[in-house]
Amino acid sequence: MAGELDQQFAKQRREAEESDAKRRADTLGLPYLNLISVKVPTEIKAMATVSEDNAKKALLVPLQILRKKLTIAAYDPNGDEAKKVIEDLKNKYEVLVVVVSKTSLEHGWSYYKYVVPEGKEISGSVQINEENLKNLQLKIKSLEDLGNEIKNFKSPYTSEILEIVLAGAMALRASDIHLEPSQEVSAIRLRIDGLLHSAFDKFDSVKYISLITRIKLLSGMKLNIHDEPQDGRFTIKLMGVDVEIRTSVIPSEYGETVVMRILDPRALKVSLEDLGWRADDLEIVQNEIKKPNGLILNTGPTGSGKTTTLYAFLRHVSRPEIKIITIEDPIEYHLPNISQTQVDAGANYTFASGLRSILRQDPDVVLVGEIRDKETAEIALNASLTGHLVLSTLHTNDAVGAIPRLIDLGAKTQVLGPGLSLVIAQRLLRVLCADCKVVKKVDGNMSEKIKSFLGGLPKRVDTDSYKDVKLFEPKGCAKCNNLGYRGRTSVFELFVIDEKAEEIIYENPTEIKLKKLVEEQGMVTMQEDGILKVLQGITSLAEVERLTGKIELF
Repeated sequence: MAGELDQQFAKQRREAEESDAKRRADTLGLPYLNLISVKVPTEIKAMATVSEDNAKKALLVPLQILRKKLTIAAYDPNGDEAKKVIEDLKNKYEVLVVVVSKTSLEHGWSYYKYVVPEGKEISGSVQINEENLKNLQLKIKSLEDLGNEIKNFKSPYTSEILEIVLAGAMALRASDIHLEPSQEVSAIRLRIDGLLHSAFDKFDSVKYISLITRIKLLSGMKLNIHDEPQDGRFTIKLMGVDVEIRTSVIPSEYGETVVMRILDPRALKVSLEDLGWRADDLEIVQNEIKKPNGLILNTGPTGSGKTTTLYAFLRHVSRPEIKIITIEDPIEYHLPNISQTQVDAGANYTFASGLRSILRQDPDVVLVGEIRDKETAEIALNASLTGHLVLSTLHTNDAVGAIPRLIDLGAKTQVLGPGLSLVIAQRLLRVLCADCKVVKKVDGNMSEKIKSFLGGLPKRVDTDSYKDVKLFEPKGCAKCNNLGYRGRTSVFELFVIDEKAEEIIYENPTEIKLKKLVEEQGMVTMQEDGILKVLQGITSLAEVERLTGKIELF
């Protein structure tokens, strides 16, 4: 009974406190705010404008910066200390003052512990000690090592466990880090060579929440917003190289789920020739990108290597005498001597409007991150017909699927045929670990099937190098984290838009008719390209089947 009365009295005191704050706000003609019951976006960059000591002396707390407008919550804006702080801030900002209670202030002050965490400045990038990183990478050779480092972590500083996770992910060549909460414990998983692998699945809730807060802080997100999606980024400076971390946070049943994508520019230093082309396909591609105009499309799902391929095209054609401009969403890697722009919906800079503006800049080569709508498709096709080489991506399952997709978007067939020059479909296959792959026995029946397969390929494919083949299977060793694979390569299929293809496109063809056309052209499909890589000992039949579907040939 006494406990219930205490709760009731506490509730009444809180209501009276907020009523008093509202009354004072009305008297001063200022807005009133309850920082506890109302979801207020407390921003660390705003709080950094006033030190914690000065904020507590003045009984105020900065809340948010929007352009040059700074919102300040104050108990009494006319107090001597408060007036002094507010007047100083007016030299830099347009200050908006709201009146709050002391309990609201104490809630706001609780976020000061994040303003300068562990004595480090907030600058949008986190410095990882190179010696510390080197030691961590020497220790972390496997997913098990990373799990043990996290398990044995005892330091109270969250930044250190974040360093372990980031260093481990980069040591293991992960492209993404997944932080996933559950009812009792949370998990950390890494995407390595396209597949997710568990690194640690017993992360306690307190450490997990602390780690998420640190990530949100570095990524420039709102710390006290937990039920809305947020996106951000930060940069790690490693050995003179800026590695960008792109962060996505979404609310889930048991907390916030985070994915961090690692964009290491060192991973992008791949020449056109190193992407995994066969010699005959590479010759076709090189001929097409030498042309002064045309639209080259790269198709495939997210994470299939389209951006890497298009960037390789740009580096291949880049010369001082030509101008290259891109419009991307977002810019994933920064390329030298190329003007890169980013989509900004708030500024009405979309793919369509941006492409229209870019064409007024007199470019020779244009990269459009993705064709998503009729307007972008039409502008890209018209640009290709007026002396520009245009590179872009489209989400389709295969190369011929690009034609019905563009027609479905509203592209006119009389422009589509002449404007489009090449469609590429692409996937990423895992490469067998060179240290542990094992030979698979090939019986007489399989040998005959391989000969039949090679005999059915177009004449442009050099089959002489596939005469004495060996098939390999994954085994697993320390070098590849017992996965059997290490690294990835691409498989491609090319649809060249020649005169016959132009004629058929003009007739608004079905996909069945287009597939018959490419068969006559001598297309090597992605699955066939994958099988050829199997015969070279690069990957396994199981991996090709996983990515391209059931193999009917064998």
